[in-house]
Amino acid sequence: MEYTIREAKPEDMEQVLSLIQELANFEKEPDAVEISKEDLVTHGFGTKKMFHCFVADTQDGIAGIALVYPRYSTWKGPAIHLEDLIVSEKMRGSGLGTALLDEVVKYGDSLGVKRICWEVLDWNEPAIEFYEKKGANVLRDWDVVQLDEKGIKNYIESLN
Repeated sequence: MEYTIREAKPEDMEQVLSLIQELANFEKEPDAVEISKEDLVTHGFGTKKMFHCFVADTQDGIAGIALVYPRYSTWKGPAIHLEDLIVSEKMRGSGLGTALLDEVVKYGDSLGVKRICWEVLDWNEPAIEFYEKKGANVLRDWDVVQLDEKGIKNYIESLN
């Protein structure tokens, strides 16, 4: 199937959200997605743009996305974070993931970033293998640390 990699538009966000939900289901977190199509439009295309998104457009609609946002490394300088690279299950193995990652790397290079970083689940061996074949370093000795919304509120309350 033919596809085109392009920058996302606000009208793509319903299909983007559908792919995000597909990923959540794949990662065994079907109830974790809290954002709406409207959130994606506001945060990706509003006055305070928080992310940049590429889509893989096919004759059947959006079949993949790569969503990135700026970061800063205190050791290296400007960076971008690849929040998600999602390819619909029916399109896996078609080269679409490579095409999306290629676009992310070209985008990062155009911005002059010193690093592109992302996470991968330790049980997602096909993704790990894919990234390593592309030359990425999978840092297995690092753990991801997060404060979720409840954790943030609890932390703030503990300051009082």
